[in-house]
Amino acid sequence: MSSIVSRTVIGRQSLGAPAPEVPVQGWLASHALLIVLVGLSLFGLVMIASASMPYAAETHGSPFYIVGRQLVFLVLGLLVGYGVYQIPIAVWERAALPLILVSLFFLGLVLVPGIGKMVNGSRRWLDFGLFTVQVSEAVKLLIIVYMAGYLVRRGELVRESFNGFIRPLTLIGFASVLLLLEPDFGAAFVIVTTSLAMLFVAGVRLTQFIAMSGALAVLGTASIAFSPYRMRRFSSFLDPFSDPYDSGFQLTQSLIAIGSGGFSGLGLGGSVQKLFYLPEAHTDFLFAVLCEELGFLGVLAVISAYGFIVWRSFRLARTAEELGFRFAGYLALGIGIWIGLQAFVNMGVNMGILPTKGITLPMMSYGGSSAIVFAVSFAILLRIESELRWQQREELATQKPLSRSHHRVRTV
Repeated sequence: MSSIVSRTVIGRQSLGAPAPEVPVQGWLASHALLIVLVGLSLFGLVMIASASMPYAAETHGSPFYIVGRQLVFLVLGLLVGYGVYQIPIAVWERAALPLILVSLFFLGLVLVPGIGKMVNGSRRWLDFGLFTVQVSEAVKLLIIVYMAGYLVRRGELVRESFNGFIRPLTLIGFASVLLLLEPDFGAAFVIVTTSLAMLFVAGVRLTQFIAMSGALAVLGTASIAFSPYRMRRFSSFLDPFSDPYDSGFQLTQSLIAIGSGGFSGLGLGGSVQKLFYLPEAHTDFLFAVLCEELGFLGVLAVISAYGFIVWRSFRLARTAEELGFRFAGYLALGIGIWIGLQAFVNMGVNMGILPTKGITLPMMSYGGSSAIVFAVSFAILLRIESELRWQQREELATQKPLSRSHHRVRTV
C-alpha cells in the first residue's frame, strides 16, 4: 500500500507481529484538539466584540450587533458540526464527486445577475433573505474532500503519469476561474495551493510539480498585471506609504496597529485603530487589532494554537495511513494544510508581507459562512480522530492488526 507521506520514511512492523501497547491518555490529552478549537473560537468571539463595537454602534445602533450575530453563527456551526460528526468518514468518500459538482453549480450561480449578491464590487454571496451564503467557503472544503477521494482512487496514476496529475487540476482550474470572475483571488489561491500541496505529498513527479507551479505563478502574475484593480492593490502593497490616504490606507493603518502593540499590547479593548481608522477591523484585519491590544504575547498564543491544529492534523494523517485509512489520511492532511495556509496568508496580509487578498482568519474573523464551514471541517477532523482511536482499541483487543492494515499502532 502506498504511503500518504510518500516523501518520508515511516517505520513498519512485520505482518502478524503483536501491536505495541498504546499509552493510557488522560482526558486533557485525549481531547486536546477539541479544547484548542473551542478555545480559539471563543477567543475569536471576544476579539470580534472588541474590534466591532464602535463600528456596530455607529452603523447598527447597538455595540453588540456584530458580536451577537457571530455568536449565533458559532452556535449554528456547533449544531451543524455535531451533526457532521455523526457521519462516518466513508460516507464523505462516497459523496466526494457529487458534492464538488453541486458546489461548482452554486459557484456558477453566484455570478448570475439578480441571484448573486454584490458587495464592495464583488459578487460572492447567494442571498436567501434571512441570511447570505458565501459559496467559496464551502468550495474550499469540498475541493479537499474531492482531492482526498481522487488520490485514493488514482494514486498510482498520479505518481506515474502526467494525465493522472493534470486531471484533478482541470476541475480545480475551472473552480478557480469561477472564483476569479467574482472576483475572489484569495479563495482561488488557497484552493490551488492546497491542492498542489496534497498532490506533492501524494508523490507526484517533482518535474511535473515544478512545471505546474511555475505555470500557475505565470498565470497569477498575468492576472495581476492585466487587472487594474489587482495591480493597484499590488502597488500599494509594495509601498503603502506612497499613498497612505488612498490605496495604501488600509495597510498603513494595519501596520500602525501592529506596531503600537509592542510586547504586551495596549490591553483588551484599548485599540485606537479600530475607532474608524482601520477598515474591516472585525473581519480581514482582526489580527491587526489583536496585535495592538494583546501585543506579541497574544500573537504568540494565537500562532501556537494554529500550529497545534496543523500539527495535530498532520499527525492524524500519518496515523490514518499507518492504519490503512488512506482517505481519512488525505482528508486530515488537506484540512491541516488549508487551515495553516489561510491563517498564514491572513497574518501575512495584516503585516504587509503579502498583498491584500480578503481572506479571513480561521474561526476568529467575523463571518457566518466561514464560521459554519470551519465548524464542519473541524467536526470531520474530530470524527477522523474518533475513528482512529476506535481502530486502535480494536487492534489492541485482538492483539493483531486487522485485515485492513498491516501497520503498527500509533497513539492518536
